[in-house]
Amino acid sequence: MDIRNLDRDNMKAEYGALTQRLMPWEAINAPFEGAWCVIEPGGASTPHSHHEYEIFVAISGDAVLEANGERSPFSRGDVAFMPPGTNHTIVNESGTDFQFYSVWWDAEMTEKFAARHTSASDG
Repeated sequence: MDIRNLDRDNMKAEYGALTQRLMPWEAINAPFEGAWCVIEPGGASTPHSHHEYEIFVAISGDAVLEANGERSPFSRGDVAFMPPGTNHTIVNESGTDFQFYSVWWDAEMTEKFAARHTSASDG
């Protein structure tokens, strides 16, 4: 077993959120990357889009997810999917932290995963 611990005191600001990238992880051959993210009360992630696919898993708190101009409540237990090119932001209008896990991938990550997997199987 290998555990990667969340280090709240050393989270970095990325896209307007406090983040800790937990993937890639050398011990895991995964076709995706991921980060634990926190948006503080009254804060918002920077509106952006990118070429990767992305999933958000809401862990705690309440926020609003804006995607391509549409606003939707986003709360603990919700999962959201953004295809490539989706302009998105998460807005925390509440009085407590909003925490979520973000997972993203693209064709290149998938191809590298497949190559590593094939090499490990052949070895």
